[in-house]
Amino acid sequence: MYKQVEESQTLLINTQSKILAEQNRKIIKFGFGQSPFLPPKNVLIALEKAVHHKEYSSVQGDPELRELMSEFHKQHNGLKVDSNNILLAPGSKILIFNILLAFEKADVFIPAPAWVSYAPQTKLAGHNMIRLNTTYKERWRVSSKSINEAVQFKQYRDSILILNYPGNPDGLTYEEDELIELANIAKSLNILVIADEIYGLLNHSNSHHSFANYYPERTITTTGLSKWCGAGGWRLGAAFLYNNIEPALKQALIGIGSETYSCAPTPIQIAAKTAYKNYGELTSYLDYQIQILKEIGNFCADRLNSSDIRVHSPQGGFYIFPDFSLLKEKLNNRGISTSKQLCELLLVETGVAMLPASAFGLDEEYLAARLAYVDFKEPEGRDEFNLHKHGPNIIEGIENICNWVKKT
Repeated sequence: MYKQVEESQTLLINTQSKILAEQNRKIIKFGFGQSPFLPPKNVLIALEKAVHHKEYSSVQGDPELRELMSEFHKQHNGLKVDSNNILLAPGSKILIFNILLAFEKADVFIPAPAWVSYAPQTKLAGHNMIRLNTTYKERWRVSSKSINEAVQFKQYRDSILILNYPGNPDGLTYEEDELIELANIAKSLNILVIADEIYGLLNHSNSHHSFANYYPERTITTTGLSKWCGAGGWRLGAAFLYNNIEPALKQALIGIGSETYSCAPTPIQIAAKTAYKNYGELTSYLDYQIQILKEIGNFCADRLNSSDIRVHSPQGGFYIFPDFSLLKEKLNNRGISTSKQLCELLLVETGVAMLPASAFGLDEEYLAARLAYVDFKEPEGRDEFNLHKHGPNIIEGIENICNWVKKT
């Protein structure tokens, strides 16, 4: 018998879109969350100069880079983690998985909705997954109430909570009072928290609060280059461990890394030193991205809301989570009763690719989808962004959805 592991929905929608595109169909790519921004020019040059480095680095990662990352995030939002407690890997995805693997048996609390890979990774690690139910009205936020309600389903001594904010698929973040509330209950229940803050540097108001600042006792923060630096394919992720981490857990993470990925790619680590060298020098680069993403995200949310498709305006990253619940009767009359059917028909009839809510842990019948508003071109030379000039596919895709709903 083999383990049943489906292909990641984020990669699957990319494949399906390519197949339709090869049939000369125009596809609006709202399915795959890949930043259209290039890394800063000096970082690209640093990578070119580092290509001859073919040697392995240590499993934990280049010491100088870890020092730079520690200082960088301290300047960004006050996250204070000693460089010796930072782990580097080929992407934060494998780091999250390895943290789960470090436990023999655990209860893993995962919000619904949440990023598509948390649940499969939990299953592969052999843990008990417990969904934390949220609602549109609650802005898809986890609360102490939802955690208290879920505790009754615990099976094991160890507990892990995975939080992702600004979030994928919803593009929303947590306010400081919400983080304090969650930190208090995590502390009272001795929960290890994996704070996936990969989109933290793309907070639309430049006010990202790291969970570790409120629960330093047992929070592991994951981050990396892929989102804020537009370098997803470079595969460089980091886990900021807590400073008083149990030696056995830290050694387990290093040991698992040594038996799986060995190390993060050396040329990428060298180039990353330039990326993380000085946070102050990168603020204009980050602000430029945030300004554009905020404008696009608000346009998408406003237009969809005007067509009775409920959606919260994004607060970070490049996702929104359109909720079609108000149109359930009309959609049911067309034979659409699941989010998967909704996305499949939208793709075929409008060329708009989105991911179904069921991929993110919601019930099959919940009619919602994730929309990644990344189908635009970065202006050359950081010129002023114009939605009609640089994002015609964004406008066309949103109008296609609204017109399709109107005709349904």
